[in-house]
Amino acid sequence: MTAPRRHVQVAIVGAGPAGLVLAHVLHRAGVSVEVRERSSRVEVEQQARAGLIEHRVVEYLRDHGLADRLLAEGGRHEWCEFMCLDERIHIPYGDLSGGAGHWVYPQQFLVRDLIASFEEAGGIVRFDCPVLDVDTSGHRPRVRCEGDVLEADHVVGCDGPRSTVARSFPADMDGAVERRYPYDWLTVLAEVDRPVDGIRYALHEAGFAGMMPRTSRLARFYLQVPPDAELADWPESRIREQLSLRLRLRPETGDPRLGSLTEVGMLRLRGRVRDHVHAGRLLLAGDAAHVLTPSGAKGLNLAVADVADLADSLLRYHLHGDEDTLAGYERRRHQDAWATQEFSDRLLELLHLPPGNEAESAFGLRLRRERLTRLSTPGPEAEMFAHTYGGAGRLADGLAGGQATADAPETISSRAGGGATPGG
Repeated sequence: MTAPRRHVQVAIVGAGPAGLVLAHVLHRAGVSVEVRERSSRVEVEQQARAGLIEHRVVEYLRDHGLADRLLAEGGRHEWCEFMCLDERIHIPYGDLSGGAGHWVYPQQFLVRDLIASFEEAGGIVRFDCPVLDVDTSGHRPRVRCEGDVLEADHVVGCDGPRSTVARSFPADMDGAVERRYPYDWLTVLAEVDRPVDGIRYALHEAGFAGMMPRTSRLARFYLQVPPDAELADWPESRIREQLSLRLRLRPETGDPRLGSLTEVGMLRLRGRVRDHVHAGRLLLAGDAAHVLTPSGAKGLNLAVADVADLADSLLRYHLHGDEDTLAGYERRRHQDAWATQEFSDRLLELLHLPPGNEAESAFGLRLRRERLTRLSTPGPEAEMFAHTYGGAGRLADGLAGGQATADAPETISSRAGGGATPGG
């Protein structure tokens, strides 16, 4: 039996933050849109990932009426600290950037809010609906699921690094540039007896460690491990010992005390940018277009920057017949993605010592302490870091750090936005 076929102007594959924000903006402007998601609603709403949302992204969400709960329940953070050679170096990036700080709000909470408000507005998200393929043989692409075919003027892949939409690009447009870093991160979500006050990065001869706020009773931790390390080599006792050693955790002086380790995983650190994110009527955004390391917590933020640009371009196309801005989408997103990758790479270089003997590690730590001192002291270098780290500017400005892109359109969707970069 042939599956029924319906038509919408925009079909979105993937119900993460990128796909849902794009769906909201288009739907509210009168463009017909539907979302397809391979996972169940429970999985999507409970999967713990990012937790730091930068200034420009919160402003964009606020402008579109999508940040009410975030602003009511999230926490504002405007400083981070680096530990190096037993010294705490405080960087007040909110002050240095003129007020660009982060909101701490777990990604799964944001996704929950976006799904609820989209459905309240009459939007359609079909969960448990994996896309089999995107048929581009006809005049319009067709998104095929089991028992369902959705024909669209444009199909947007917001469906992650193994994007089904990306696989439908022509073979000569399927390349990517990728870096595999010479270390990995062990990731831990742990219960804590008090909230984490701010982001802490620890530079240590034993390897990098990080502590990030999440909720009043949960925190995210990272530990540098050798490339391709196995979880079996990291029993709970070793994880706790290394977190305490590298982060200099001292509960008696105000640091949180670790409770249960609720989630432990291994993150293979890679950076990746696809050569093409626009092929005919197919477009990519978020992790389908580029993959960032967690260095600086920029993955979610760059994904929303992508769809802020794309929403404006699609609205210009569907409401005004303007094809020029859509044609420039790929160039603008490459510019932002590479600026973000470069910042993330520099931050990783700062956080990780090159392999070597004890004397070389001591020398490397002293060099890094000098740079951190400059980043904490008002001046051009510190201010540039703070603007990029906190996501200063507006998404409409187009580039990481709030720098304007030459062909970035004045936004139709909100007259507002912000930039993407790597941070905590």
